[in-house]
Amino acid sequence: MLNDLLTQLRRYDLIRPGDTVTCAVSGGADSIALLFALYLLREKLGIELRAAHFNHHLRGEESDRDEAFVRDFCQGYGIGLTVGQGNVIPGEKGLEAAARDARYQFLRCLPGKIATAHTADDNAETLLMHLVRGTGLKGLGAIAPVNGKLIRPMLSLTR
Repeated sequence: MLNDLLTQLRRYDLIRPGDTVTCAVSGGADSIALLFALYLLREKLGIELRAAHFNHHLRGEESDRDEAFVRDFCQGYGIGLTVGQGNVIPGEKGLEAAARDARYQFLRCLPGKIATAHTADDNAETLLMHLVRGTGLKGLGAIAPVNGKLIRPMLSLTR
């Protein structure tokens, strides 16, 4: 996995020495895998690694357990962590879209590059969703490896 991640990072020039990279961490397997991989590669890449977690408070105690897990993980490895939180109110697009919008609003306020753990599986799912809903050429591209300060170094990896 580390070699594949390095290949993706270099292929799209996602990270450069001296960059601050904040890994968005939900507490799920994909984001923890990305955070740990970046932790293992941080010296080789010459980056300052941080983590960020957004607690949507959508699942009650389970959301709080995710936050506690991320806090413990980061503390155990000496990774700086920024935690955001908010009560998400569904809008016209629904609860999931409102949660995503709140999370990305939080992440975009953080310094440096923001790494998310979207995988090839997520990319395929997004492409299929776009096709079902009807899309133009832009939608056929699915998830981009770079979108402003957001980077997605795991797009070539499957779960």
